[in-house]
Order: sequence, then C-alpha cells, then structure tokens
Amino acid sequence: MHAKYLDLLAEKYDCEEKVVTEIINLEAILDLPKGTEHFVSDLHGEFHAFQHVLRNGSGKVKEKIHDIFKGTMTEQQINDFATLVYYPEAKLKQIRNTFSNEVELNAWYQQTIYDMITLLPYASSKYTRSKLRKALPEQFVYVIEELLYKSDKYSNKKTYYEKIMQQIITLRQSEKLIIGLAYTIQRLIVDHLHVVGDIYDRGPDPDKIMDTLINYHSLDIQWGNHDVLWLGAYAGSKVCLANIIRICARYDNLDIIEDAYGINLRPLLNLAEKYYEDNPAFRPKEHKDKPLSEHEALQITKIHQAMAMIQFKLESPIIKRRPFFNMEDRLVLEKIDYKKKEITIYGKTYPLENTCFRTINPANPAQLLPEEEEVIDKLLVSVQHSEKLARHMKFLMKKGSLYLRYNGNLLIHGCIPVNEDGEMEQMEIEGEVYKGRALLDQFEEYLRYAFTHRGLSDDLATDMVWYLWTGEYSSLFGKRAMTTFERYFIKDKASHKEDKNPYYYLRESEEICRKMLEEFELDPDQGHIINGHTPVKEIEGENPIKANGKMIVIDGGFSKAYQSTTGIAGYTLLYNSFGMQLVAHQQFNSKEEVIQNGADVLSVKRVVDKELERKKVRETNVGKELQEEIGRLKQLMEYRYMQ
Repeated sequence: MHAKYLDLLAEKYDCEEKVVTEIINLEAILDLPKGTEHFVSDLHGEFHAFQHVLRNGSGKVKEKIHDIFKGTMTEQQINDFATLVYYPEAKLKQIRNTFSNEVELNAWYQQTIYDMITLLPYASSKYTRSKLRKALPEQFVYVIEELLYKSDKYSNKKTYYEKIMQQIITLRQSEKLIIGLAYTIQRLIVDHLHVVGDIYDRGPDPDKIMDTLINYHSLDIQWGNHDVLWLGAYAGSKVCLANIIRICARYDNLDIIEDAYGINLRPLLNLAEKYYEDNPAFRPKEHKDKPLSEHEALQITKIHQAMAMIQFKLESPIIKRRPFFNMEDRLVLEKIDYKKKEITIYGKTYPLENTCFRTINPANPAQLLPEEEEVIDKLLVSVQHSEKLARHMKFLMKKGSLYLRYNGNLLIHGCIPVNEDGEMEQMEIEGEVYKGRALLDQFEEYLRYAFTHRGLSDDLATDMVWYLWTGEYSSLFGKRAMTTFERYFIKDKASHKEDKNPYYYLRESEEICRKMLEEFELDPDQGHIINGHTPVKEIEGENPIKANGKMIVIDGGFSKAYQSTTGIAGYTLLYNSFGMQLVAHQQFNSKEEVIQNGADVLSVKRVVDKELERKKVRETNVGKELQEEIGRLKQLMEYRYMQ
C-alpha cells in the first residue's frame, strides 16, 4: 500500500526537480509566522452581528489600517477607509453621492485603489505569494499583481502603470476592483476561524450564518447543545425536533422552520388551534424590531403549547427504555395529580399553573394522540427532505466535532463532566464505563452513527443525541437536570434552578484546568481551554479569563436574549504569532449605523497570553501536516529518483 501511495505521488511530481522544489517550498513555509486564528462562540442566529465581527476581524482590519496610514490619514479617514473594507458595496454607494463631478470621483477611485494596494502586502505579509494569489479576485489577478509588485526604480514602466490605472477607471471597473480588494483584505486578516458552538436557536438567522460559513475559506466548528439538537432532528430524533420547534415558537422564530427551511407548519397549527387556548406561560418573546399582531401572537402561543406537550410525551419512553440515563425524575407527566393540578417532584409537591393538559390521558400520560403522532411524523419527513437543511446539517457534521485539539489548545463548547473533587465523572453505556475524553469520544461516535443512519429512530444513537441535549453527564448540557416543565407550570422559582456541573466553578482552578489539558494529551504549560456555552456576566464583574489564563470563556452574549445579563454583546478571541487577545464587543445595532458613522462595536482588548518567541507555522497543526508531507516527498525521492 505504501509503494502504491508513492506511485500516486509520483504522478503529481513526475521528476526529481518538482519534488525538490516542493520540499524547498514547504520547508520555507514552516518558518513563516503562524496565521491569525479567530474564535467566536454562541452566535445563536445573530447573523448581522456575526457578519460585522467577521468582516472587521474583531478589530484586526482597522488595526492594520492604522499601522500603515496613521501618519497620512486622520482618524476619521481611517474610520471611513475601514468601513469601506468591511462593507464595500454600501460604502461606495454612500461615497459616490458625495462627489459633484466625475473628475473628483475618479481621483478618489485612483487614490483608494492605491491605498488598498498599499494595505494588501501588510495584510498578506505572513503568506506565500501563491497563497495571496489564490485569495485575489479571479478577474483582477493580473491587474492587482502588476500594481502590487510594481517598481519605478528605472522609470521604464511608469507609463505602463499609469495606463493600467487609467484603463481601470475608463472601463468603469474601479468599484468592482475596490470591492474585490476589500474582500481579499478581509480574507487575509484571518487565516482560520473557530466556531465554538451554538450557531442555532434564539436569534432569527442561523441559516444565513450557515451559508456564510459554507463559503468561508478555512474553519472548524465545535458543536454546541443547540447545534446537536438540529443534527439530532435531521438524524431522525422526533424529541429533538419537538424541542427545536418549541424553542423557535418561544423566541418567535418559526420563520426559520417555515420560510428558511421550507417545512410546512400548517398541520401543527391545525392541531394547536383545536386543543389549545391563550396561555401567558407560552406567549412568545417578541422582538423589538418585529412586533406581532395579537392574532399572530395567539397562534404562536398555541403552537408553543402543542409542541411542548408532544415533547414531554416523547421524552418518557426514552427515559424508560434507557435506565442508564438515570432520568426517572424527569418522567414529569407521570408525577402529576391531574385532579388536584399538583405535581410531586424531587420529594416536594407544587401547585400547577397555566396548565394545558387537554391532550393528556392521565392513565397513560405519554400516549400521543393519533393527530399528534401524525403531525410529528409529517414534520420529521419534511425536515429530512429539506434540501437547504440537508446542506447545512451535512456541512455542520463535516466541519464539526464535540471538541478539537488545535495548536496546543482545547476547544470545547460546554464542559468536561467532573465531580466535586475534580475527578472525571463516569457514565456507564451498554455495560461499558467511560469518562473524560473517552466519554466525549463515545458521545460523538453515537452522534455520527445516528447521522449516517437517518432511517432509524428510537434507537440508542438517536436517544443518545437527545441525552447530549439534556443529560446529566452530557458535555454539552453541563447541568444535573433541565427544568423546562417547571418553568412553564410552577410559580416557585426555586424549582426552576438547574444545578451546574462542578466543572463551572472548578474551572477557576489552574490545577483543574491543567489536569483537563493532560486528559486530552495537551501540554498544560502551553495550552488553554477555550469555552463557550455559559454567558460571562461581565456586568457583575465576572472575568472571562480564568485559572491564571488557562481557561478562556468566550460566550459574552452575541444573543440579544443574553445581553442584559452579560452587559456586553459578545467576546471573540484572536490568536496570532505574538499571542492571544480577548476582544469584548458592544451591541451591534445595524450595518447602516456603521456605514454612516464609521462606528465600530469593539470596546476592550485584553492580552491573554503573550508569546516569548514569535510562534511559527512549524509549531501548529498545519505545520505538523506539512512536515509529514515533506517526509513523504523525501521518501519519494529515495523510492524513485535516488535508486
């Protein structure tokens, strides 16, 4: 097999000179500075805020503009130029209208193109010329390269360069070239993007985020609990699907289901209209920018109740057939006294409010009505036949994982389940005991199996995906129990409390974090754990940098639903060859505000870790792959050309 591989490699490198050239190229790349990694987390459908952070590279674009032009541009000019790089089409339209004649506009075009050509080498200084060429807009590669590498040393080409610029303007290509250069600069500022979980739910546009990610040049995704819910629904889990629709109803985001993914909710609405009335506990959370009519709010309230009841019914048989899930306390429908409207749970009896139990048979609470069964079956078929959803879920699976070891750091959305003593918690699955990294690997194995066997439902794999959403030892949930039922029906807020896994207070300890890094075979002296999932309450003084810098929590509230709790609108993390910086973001209002005022939504940058020596490509995951490729090429030389 090895000889056959070398034969295939020889087809690409069919002479000794080509092999040598490639070895020289790869060896040289290893000594380049590592590219900038950009970390985001808990996007929760907030497409416009995410787009802005992506376009400005969490402030890196403006930082580089400032470095180059601080002596020749005013702060306002720097702001305007940065905005042009972020939103070239919209900014060009605004600027075009400020000029009274074409001569002045053409002069501005020429100066702007030269300014972008000046910025481009600085933005691409870590990359080979080949990598830069691949990032350039295809239709302008020749023009940009000629301007980029021009030299007036002997004045022989002065007229040549002037003619290029003149023809760009004469042929009305100036704006297209500026737009192409702007997107090239955006792309070059960030080498690789990490999305540390929760693309879906709460916000209005997760599908647009997915479309953006599919077209992004280099990225990976660590699944969040909400992402796994969508993967589970597509894989065939009806209870995951019920949770999705319930959450979309709660946050008034049913448009995602019906309009974005083309899933027909009419049968569900008919069911809801038949069995449910208005109910204050199920009223949707309204968006300030999208007010609902009373009729719309009432329809969503009814759908919300219908899907919540279906969800609670679907949970019961899973809990019963999987005793090792240890979730008997969550058989909530069986713990209700339907005559007294009371529930006894965790040893305490509570009165129930805002009940909507008309579809429940007290003798068999988990039994679905034939209409409910028909509705959830139809919804599942629609989900699994949505072309757009299929494309998004397949990409999420291809680029995703439960955790990632990357450049010495551990990226994980939720937690590593531990007990109060900091020991990895054990879970028995089918007679085998797993903990730590092995437990997470097992969870991921079940998820991938469920996804590749979508014809199955009610099997262990799809049940395990639901467990990842809500189970005690789930690395994504990270709590002892999910109190959804209590929040709807019990007034006493003490019953709503969801006790977190000890991980969430033990991660303040450097010793615990070092132990976790060792569990994943990472160097505890150099590595960091990069976490999402739990919003950092900066407004209350909570520090996102924990355990002496070993733990960095980057969920700062991209989701508008959390911003009153966090006091900011999200964290992002940058990691370049000089070290790590955490960036806090102010609330993003609109693209139009940025274009009009040149206002960025960055507030504070904090140095997390500074490299004593500038980190090079050879010290990264990519560097290891390149070194392996160099080894294979050297073997090829011995195998073919040095015999």
